[in-house]
Amino acid sequence: MIEHRQPAVYAIGAQRGFADVLASGLLRRFGADQMGLARVTLLIPNHRAGRAITEALVRHAANGLLLPRMALIGDIDLDESLGALLDPLGDGEPVPPAIDPLQRRFRLAAIIAREGAGRAGADDPAEALRLACEYARVLDQLQIEEKALDDLDSIDVEADLAEHWVAARDLFMRVGQAWARELAEAGRIDPADRRNRLLDKAAQRWRDHPPATPVIAAGITTAAPAIARLLRSISMLPQGMVVLPGLDLEMDEALWEAIGSPITTPPEPGAPPTEKPAITHPQFHLKQLLHAMTVSRAEVEPWQAEPKTGLAADRARLLRSIFLPARLSDRWVTLEAADRRTKGIRIIEAENPDEEAQAIALLVRQALDIPARRVAIVTPDRTLAARAVAHLRRWDIEADDSAGDPLPVTPPGRFLLAVAQCLADDFAPVALLDLFKHPLAQAGEGRLRWLDEVRDLDRRLRGPRPAPGLAGIDSAIGNRLLKAWWSDAKALLAPIAAWPRDPQPLSVTMAAIAATADALSGQAVWTGLAGRCASDLVQQLLARTDAHDPLVTPAQAVNILARLMREKAVRPPYGKHPRVAIYGLLEARLQSADLVICAGLNEGVWPQIPSPDPWLAPMVRNALGLPPLELRVGLAAQDLAGALASSEVVLTRARRDGSAPTVASRFLLRLQAVAPDRHMEDTATLALARRLDRRLPPVRIERPAPRPTREQRAARLSVTELDRLRADPFAFYARRILALPSLDPVDAEPSAAWRGILVHEILELWHRDDALDAAKLVPRAERFLQAANVHPLIKALWRPRLVAALDWIAQQTHADAATGRAMIDAERSGTFLIDGVEIRGKADRIDRMPDGSLVIVDYKTGTPPKARQVEAGYALQLGLLGMMAERGGFVAEGDRPAISGKAGGFEYWSLTRGKSGEFGYVESPVGRKNSTLTAETMLPTSEHFLREALQTWILGDAPFEAKLVPDQAIYTEYDQLMRLAEWYGRQGSGR
Repeated sequence: MIEHRQPAVYAIGAQRGFADVLASGLLRRFGADQMGLARVTLLIPNHRAGRAITEALVRHAANGLLLPRMALIGDIDLDESLGALLDPLGDGEPVPPAIDPLQRRFRLAAIIAREGAGRAGADDPAEALRLACEYARVLDQLQIEEKALDDLDSIDVEADLAEHWVAARDLFMRVGQAWARELAEAGRIDPADRRNRLLDKAAQRWRDHPPATPVIAAGITTAAPAIARLLRSISMLPQGMVVLPGLDLEMDEALWEAIGSPITTPPEPGAPPTEKPAITHPQFHLKQLLHAMTVSRAEVEPWQAEPKTGLAADRARLLRSIFLPARLSDRWVTLEAADRRTKGIRIIEAENPDEEAQAIALLVRQALDIPARRVAIVTPDRTLAARAVAHLRRWDIEADDSAGDPLPVTPPGRFLLAVAQCLADDFAPVALLDLFKHPLAQAGEGRLRWLDEVRDLDRRLRGPRPAPGLAGIDSAIGNRLLKAWWSDAKALLAPIAAWPRDPQPLSVTMAAIAATADALSGQAVWTGLAGRCASDLVQQLLARTDAHDPLVTPAQAVNILARLMREKAVRPPYGKHPRVAIYGLLEARLQSADLVICAGLNEGVWPQIPSPDPWLAPMVRNALGLPPLELRVGLAAQDLAGALASSEVVLTRARRDGSAPTVASRFLLRLQAVAPDRHMEDTATLALARRLDRRLPPVRIERPAPRPTREQRAARLSVTELDRLRADPFAFYARRILALPSLDPVDAEPSAAWRGILVHEILELWHRDDALDAAKLVPRAERFLQAANVHPLIKALWRPRLVAALDWIAQQTHADAATGRAMIDAERSGTFLIDGVEIRGKADRIDRMPDGSLVIVDYKTGTPPKARQVEAGYALQLGLLGMMAERGGFVAEGDRPAISGKAGGFEYWSLTRGKSGEFGYVESPVGRKNSTLTAETMLPTSEHFLREALQTWILGDAPFEAKLVPDQAIYTEYDQLMRLAEWYGRQGSGR
């Protein structure tokens, strides 16, 4: 047994770099003996701390040295395990092994689904897995704080809880009891429970058999009971020492007491309320750790003498002033100048996150000009960190980002998700093209040919979504040249080609996804660091047994895979800049650098808003004595205090994030309240960052008005193109002269043109093959819809409207026949010449009246043009088709006789709802109230506008101005080409 002595607990202030001061003290104490440092056992919180201490020892050593043995306590937040020293093999009675974390999550998800049947989300495997992740986190907290389920059961707060919180607590209890039984049957324990047992075992071993060499615990601040007992044991060893980071030994006693008493046990029912401790103060968790170690602050000694003057002393006083508890904030009024000194601290407030990232990158670039200068960027905002990394690449600087890249954003991770999404969407065009265009798809020598074929497939899949599955793609391709390539490409998708829509085991689904990714990439998906990480995850999912293998739909499999991937980070082991590091708040602890940039200092980012516990209500957590969620704010404050230990610190934030204004972090506001020093604002760096990417002088874009030569102007026009030519000559120019037809989007909504083509084909065959038999029209439409290669949802949504409208057409046609009006042809093409220009067109329908005159009918699946549009010359189709009929433009074609005669009627037959509420109505542009347009003036009016257009743009040399008549230029497919947004609105709006 060890002899009784004063606990050896030391502290290094937050204003000093922990790793450097610790290294200096170690060398001073043990560096005289060449082997002295090598005999030391150093307990550290995580791998990053070990790396920082190692680098500090190297910097401070005058000569070569043997490093101390380092053992990890293991930071459970960073998913790190205990080091070998604390988890030895064959040391007495073995501690049961811990269950695999992924296996635990799946088993908890299964229990939640079983015990919570009927509860929202419990029946969805993806949601159950999310709840299992949160459950495991709460379970770890309970075990770290050494709270049992029985403690939860004994809490009587139901009367004060909402019904859903009571239900959540009851489900938590049932799941916990079932989980305990499963662990007992498997002979396993939870990771946090095993961690506690190993720590207690090490503490007991050292108490019974004190090591003959020094044991030092450095940088550990967790106040968990097991860790506190271990630290207490180490502090009582003959050669044991505990070194705490950030503990303020110079703080006056009144301030120390104002922080409040540590949280130990929940308050007794009926006990008078006590004053709430300042849990958001950066010293609170350290005070709680000392209390758990049964050590008073008076027993703690400085690791090295703290300087009384200079930058470190000024920084210590500033930190003390910034983080004053609310009850002592009146001290700000009487603070001395020495308590407000901010030398070495700069503040940058950018307008937006990109400007902030640009300023950060510029600071890094300037710092690297100084040899051996080290830079650390500390931020909890991963998006801001990614922006800074991207800006640093301007100068070929690859920052060492401790968080790495999330697996889903790496090429292998994205490729696996693309395969899974393709399966979930049943080979919808967007998902299929996303997969085929991925860089890993057929990577290698055949990649260029593969992309050529994929581009052809892209063009074929534009428009409404085809039928589900690969059969829909087959129909879209048809018998074109693409078919041979598609057969080979389809073979690569064989593992997921005919996947059942009902739920399948997750392991089976993942096996099919992995096999498809393997075949489509030629195994390239598994190469590299990210590929190996993806392979490990897939192998873990394939190893699910029947008892741990949930039945999932493809969509649920995508959600599960994406969630698990987001928890995996890919960290390249080398190739990064040795003097530039990016840290999260956890990783930044105990780190040091010559320049520290604390980025993203906005409320909700630093400190982050604590995520609510979905299982235990705040009242239940308090009654259990669990650390409140707000304690994380105090830890964030301690992280900022540690970052401010650097001699040069830059604090940055953005005033806006996206379209919303931001609120500065409470820590930054406190600093500005304590030291309202305008000299802290780094306007020079911000101005330089803005100039770095300064925009070129704005170029005034005028309305496009190209003027092609006479030979380039079109010699043939369609009757439907004249409207576009008169309203938007540039769009006509782009389509006909530049030959730039617009493409439908992939997976587009059914356009009016698509619906119109389908209706016209149905009505044409109804006239030609069914002799206008009303009983055959709807069945023919049903057959057309059945054969159409479009998604069933589109068919289901449009079928009722189509059937109702076609019924109306059949009724209207037979009603007209009773008056002697006869439909003589449908979908009839014709041409005529005027001023040497060929005008061509197709009439949807031509009827003959009893007096021999013709009626030109145009079917509309949308709203027909208004009479004033026709009168103004922006809807000329009916009039031009009438001219075509009167000029003999509809010549005989095979068994279809020529059509000629006087055009006496012009009608739009709309298939939309009319004023009566029923589908289908007839509207004529002539003879309308308040209109001068009549059947007699229809053709002369149309001819006038036609000749005017031909003389102006086809036979003349007028420029093709963009949006000449904006109110009539209803098509937008060429707006980007004409750069509409850059000039429209500041010029005249046309005619």
